[in-house]
Amino acid sequence: MEEIDRRRLPQRILTRISAMLIALTVAACAGTGTPAAGPAGAPPAGATRAATAADPLPSWQDGPVKQSILKFVASVTREGAPTYVPLSERIATFDNDGTLWSEQPLYFQFLFLLDQVKQAAPKHPEWKNSPAFKALMANNHAALAKYQKELLGLIATANSGMTVEAYDETIRAWLASAKHPKLQRPFTELVYQPQLELLAYLRANGFKTYIVSGGTIEFMRPWVEKVYGIPPEQVIGSSQVVTYQMLNGQPALVRQPKLDFIDDGPGKPVGIYRGIGRRPILAFGNSDGDLQMLQYVAAGPGARLALLVHHDDADREFAYDRQSKVGKLDKAWDEAVAKGWTVVSMKRDWKQVYPPAQQ
Repeated sequence: MEEIDRRRLPQRILTRISAMLIALTVAACAGTGTPAAGPAGAPPAGATRAATAADPLPSWQDGPVKQSILKFVASVTREGAPTYVPLSERIATFDNDGTLWSEQPLYFQFLFLLDQVKQAAPKHPEWKNSPAFKALMANNHAALAKYQKELLGLIATANSGMTVEAYDETIRAWLASAKHPKLQRPFTELVYQPQLELLAYLRANGFKTYIVSGGTIEFMRPWVEKVYGIPPEQVIGSSQVVTYQMLNGQPALVRQPKLDFIDDGPGKPVGIYRGIGRRPILAFGNSDGDLQMLQYVAAGPGARLALLVHHDDADREFAYDRQSKVGKLDKAWDEAVAKGWTVVSMKRDWKQVYPPAQQ
């Protein structure tokens, strides 16, 4: 088994992984907030539903937050206005976890990665002697937190060595069958209706919408177009090393157990520069991992809009912020208040969290 050398991993990634493992210990997959009540889940068609002329954001409560969005879009699309922005420069970036879909009790991709370890076990009989594997199979979350290095090695092995096409199909199959451990709905149905409306509204006004996430591009690309209406080429994320090889006489791209790029924290502006080549005029996040993206966008010239989702609705979703092990909102919240960024209260500013359940 080839393990990832933790000494060569960026500290922010070790912190992110450690936080997830601690969350496993504390929450034991039970969540850090109260699960949503009532129907939850979103048919993918919700991402492309045309906004009504009367109210393009019907799931947003009338108030200062909604008006700030409407006013911003009007100001940058009104020809002749001093704040007008040409079509080519109307770029909006959205974090994914906790901004476009839920992220508690663990990032959904991490649950997928753990499932892949279990699925790969028959091919690795040597794992039976691994304390991390024993802890995983026994759902011993305290032990998992103890054996972080070993668990990273298992994850790396189970999620590499295959072609990118094979991995893509694995992700699609998992998403088609897996359900949230508490809400018991498919993960791709746990998207936020207000954000689906906002994405559609921005595109109707000439914006190009991008995802800029700490999750990997490999995990997001198979499904984001169907769910959000965002094509795979407009996804910027972390990635593993991929190499070109000849397999059975045919060219193939094969995943390697090494990190290539980390699109989290200070990596997000770098990812935007590499993947877009223009500074966005709107950015939407929910945690400290989005702070640098929001700073980068807000510091540009002309009209700018920086937004943060505050998860303060324990009845309909989850409530967490400064002390959360997943999606921590602390420094970014302070800076939003200091610089006048728009903080969206899930409880006060959203009429509903999820669209009606898919029948």
